[in-house]
Amino acid sequence: MWGVNASPAGPAPAAAPVYDRIGVGYRDVRRPDPRLAAVLRRVLDGARTVVNVGAGAGSYEPDDLDVTAVEPSRVMLGQHPGRAKVRACAEQLPFADGAFDAAMAVMTVHHWTDLAGGLAELRRVARRQVVFTWDVAHRPDLWLLAEYLPEIRAMDEARFRPVAEVAALMGAHTVLPFPIPHDFTDGFQTAYWRRPEMFLDPAVRAANSTFAQLPADVVEPAMARLRADLDSGAWARRHAGLLTREAVDYGYRVLIAGD
Repeated sequence: MWGVNASPAGPAPAAAPVYDRIGVGYRDVRRPDPRLAAVLRRVLDGARTVVNVGAGAGSYEPDDLDVTAVEPSRVMLGQHPGRAKVRACAEQLPFADGAFDAAMAVMTVHHWTDLAGGLAELRRVARRQVVFTWDVAHRPDLWLLAEYLPEIRAMDEARFRPVAEVAALMGAHTVLPFPIPHDFTDGFQTAYWRRPEMFLDPAVRAANSTFAQLPADVVEPAMARLRADLDSGAWARRHAGLLTREAVDYGYRVLIAGD
């Protein structure tokens, strides 16, 4: 099996340099949420061997299964606690046909340079495919986008694809909604829909790929406006309805294909 420092032929994956830059300390903020972990473990039931493509630091890998992590970023693989780690990209998986019972890909397909090619690789190496992603066509949006950082929406529209398109490409037979709980522990940006003060923490923003790629002269004035709205109570008045909700469907979906 390829080692941590091995890499496939061809150009370096686009996500690798991004996460080599922003991935330091990622595990401190992006802590797997047990509720999402339970859903993903359930849909992997019956599998013994799993390849986790775009594995990052290893979030959501079931510890009772034989998991091989695939990740293009050296920094992220360096934080991964597993022993079976391969530096490679989704579009060129260095495994034989049918090598695994299942393939999983969690919040990663929007980074792939060739979505159809990467999903075809998942089908090639595993009899079941499980993808967790976000639907760019879903509404409502997180309030952060419209009120403070519309630049994030523009970046998201350039990176993410509608879930219907992803499902069609992978031949998904099941699409499961996953509403985000108000105390979700995995710190991607929608995790803080009811905890707006968390966005004021630079470490939280640095662990989110969209935030981390925006220039400071865009982010800092937006965060100053958010701080002022929190201090004045304006944010709480606008979003009083959110403050009593336990979870919100912001368009996150688990897609399942294959056996």
